[in-house]
Amino acid sequence: MIDYRSDTVTKPTPGMLAFMQSAPVGDDVFGEDPSINSLERISAAKFGMEAGLFCPSGTMTNQLAIKTHTQAGDEIICDELSHIYQYEGGGIAFNSGCSVKLLHGDRGRITAEHILAGINPEDVHKPITRLVSLENTSNRGGGACYNFSHFEAIKQLTDTHGLALHLDGARIFNAIVHKKEASVEYGKIFDSISICLSKGLGAPVGSVLVGSNDFIKKARRWRKVFGGGMRQAGYLAAAGIYALEHHVERLAVDHENAKILSSVLVKKGFVNDLLEVETNIVIASIGGKYSAASFVAALKEKGVLAIAMTPTQVRFVFHLDITETDLAKTIDVINTL
Repeated sequence: MIDYRSDTVTKPTPGMLAFMQSAPVGDDVFGEDPSINSLERISAAKFGMEAGLFCPSGTMTNQLAIKTHTQAGDEIICDELSHIYQYEGGGIAFNSGCSVKLLHGDRGRITAEHILAGINPEDVHKPITRLVSLENTSNRGGGACYNFSHFEAIKQLTDTHGLALHLDGARIFNAIVHKKEASVEYGKIFDSISICLSKGLGAPVGSVLVGSNDFIKKARRWRKVFGGGMRQAGYLAAAGIYALEHHVERLAVDHENAKILSSVLVKKGFVNDLLEVETNIVIASIGGKYSAASFVAALKEKGVLAIAMTPTQVRFVFHLDITETDLAKTIDVINTL
């Protein structure tokens, strides 16, 4: 099967596996795993941050950030399509006791003007606005990227109003490669960043939360409470180090392949609309002879896996396990439908 369901389905490359097998390890709860310590330092340095915290998943790094930035009863501002709201099991309420102000942005991206309108006044009847969370790239927005100037405007606003600013950077390197940005500049904008290693970068497990020394010290305590303290997890951290050293620039291949597939889909009569492709995600609106579900089923019968995100939208996600041959076969399949 050619699997476009997510960029989380990748398998470690031979080089990554060899690097993992040779990793020095220790007990991370005691702070003694050299591979984890190295990954945390490397990740923080890439984004101009002081410290990092290795966790099993991006959901955990996001939830730890929210827990560390807020108190129960506070409110978080984010776009209505945000992963922290749509796909993290109600963790904002369960873990942090916070409410959410959902904004209607553009493909998951919100502006300083949107945020300003969402900040609660000083009123005993309303929760205290404490945190703004952005997502780059936007998953449900089809891999859409922010312009850095929008980050700068939002940072000025959050500083003025005393709000913390978090970035869900599950696919942050896709944005960095596409926009030709310097990752270190992000550390000047955000108070915390969640970096996922197990999507387009191809590591089997893990995300890193980066921020200031004090912030990460608090987050590490909450990680223990959440059950995220790991022991000899350096084998997994080594995969993350390898991914950061070898798999970032190649993301441009995924972006180009996504554009090629979109150019084929847009010609099909049952594709009503296609979100502009910026990075590695293609989202097509399906109608006519197929629903999203029946289109996905037809693809599966011919050896291609995709996801019906909604009753009308199908998502394809490119990653390092999709080869040039796989793409050619996929195009052949779509042209038969």
